[in-house]
Amino acid sequence: MESGKPMEIQEFILKPIGAVHTDGNTFSIEVAEPFRPALQGLEAFSHILVVWWGTNADTRENRHETICTKPYTHGPETIGIFATRSPVRPNPIAVTVVPVLDIDHETGIITVAFIDADDNTPVLDIKPYLPCTERVRDVRVPEWSAHWPAWYEENASFDWAAEFTFRP
Repeated sequence: MESGKPMEIQEFILKPIGAVHTDGNTFSIEVAEPFRPALQGLEAFSHILVVWWGTNADTRENRHETICTKPYTHGPETIGIFATRSPVRPNPIAVTVVPVLDIDHETGIITVAFIDADDNTPVLDIKPYLPCTERVRDVRVPEWSAHWPAWYEENASFDWAAEFTFRP
């Protein structure tokens, strides 16, 4: 942050490094050609963090939302946007941990098991998942979400549809 410059007038320019591709059954990230050399060494990691832009939620109205009305079935009547993982937020930046199935360095295609982003969603960054910086042993969550899976691998068998009051 520039010294003396109020936060509300700062602007940032972000340029995508690739895009998500999905037909609903298969999922991949296509890294644009100029950024493909940055994939070197990524194949050594089983999981990556994908930072993406929630294009479909990027509206003037959504960027001013600060309170969400009961997004979670067992949650409070209202909750602050920063206490949700909703793409509706002042900056619709999302982060998803995904298992890597394959990386084709030549085409820049990273095949992943799943990602909760739509087809052609812009990807802003990719980082390796490192347990020493991403995993927390003693974590606290609200009571209304305490029954959610403790581990990523348990997500597939969990009834997520029953947890939300909206249908994505």
